[in-house]
Amino acid sequence: MQTPTGLGPRRPRRSDDETGRRMLDTALAMVNRTGLTVSLDHIGFEEVIRDAGVSRTAVYRRWPYKHLFFSDLLKELARGAAPAAAVSEETGKERLRGVVEASGADLTTPAARHELVIELIRQGAAGDFEAMCRSTEWRTYLALHATFLSLAEGELRDEVQAALARSERGFNERVAGAWRRIATVLGYRLRVDTGAGFDTLATLATATLRGLVTMASSDPDLVSRRLCADPAGTGSRSDWSVVGLGAVSIAMTFLEPDPDVEWDEQRLATLSMLLQAAEQ
Repeated sequence: MQTPTGLGPRRPRRSDDETGRRMLDTALAMVNRTGLTVSLDHIGFEEVIRDAGVSRTAVYRRWPYKHLFFSDLLKELARGAAPAAAVSEETGKERLRGVVEASGADLTTPAARHELVIELIRQGAAGDFEAMCRSTEWRTYLALHATFLSLAEGELRDEVQAALARSERGFNERVAGAWRRIATVLGYRLRVDTGAGFDTLATLATATLRGLVTMASSDPDLVSRRLCADPAGTGSRSDWSVVGLGAVSIAMTFLEPDPDVEWDEQRLATLSMLLQAAEQ
């Protein structure tokens, strides 16, 4: 739009901090749209400046050379928390409700509760796997680890490593919390003889999932591959994904029914209330 003087409106003057924040946010959005390769070469510096709507002069004052900007962008990517779990807590509750309704089982019996846990793992692992394989954010996060390994020894590598470590710890805590909650709801506990906590269970389950997601990038058939199996001895064979077999083997190594939990009317009512809340 032209002003009466014939000149276009002047771009608002921004502080160097605001310019930097807009540049990094714009570049982060680009990466999340397209994904990260093993470098940032597909992100154009001039394109970021244009899309951020900031002054080139201000940008080059802050980053005289574009490699300095990309170093900061790499640290920003690593500094951000790991992507959210593939399936939200609310979706997890909905899945639990669906499994309970589909089974129609009397949860007062140990065998029925065992079958419920196994079915939840079977469906949950396959769902998480498929969601992660489709997720651009997860592809970016996994590629970021590969990019980090290619960095030369020095301050940048140390900063990226420290940021990734913080992200990993935060993500693992969230996954461990999810395992702890579902185990508590369904009356399971950690096996004492393993000497491990939910953090160890979460680490192994996540490592298996990520490894198969990485493999699926070159072998897409992994996503749809199924085996007819009964890995937990429920007496009923089902179609299992590869990642589901891995998840149930880890879960059954670390978890067992809690003998101190009494499945009385009050506990069954609590589970029923949880399922009803997920339905709303």
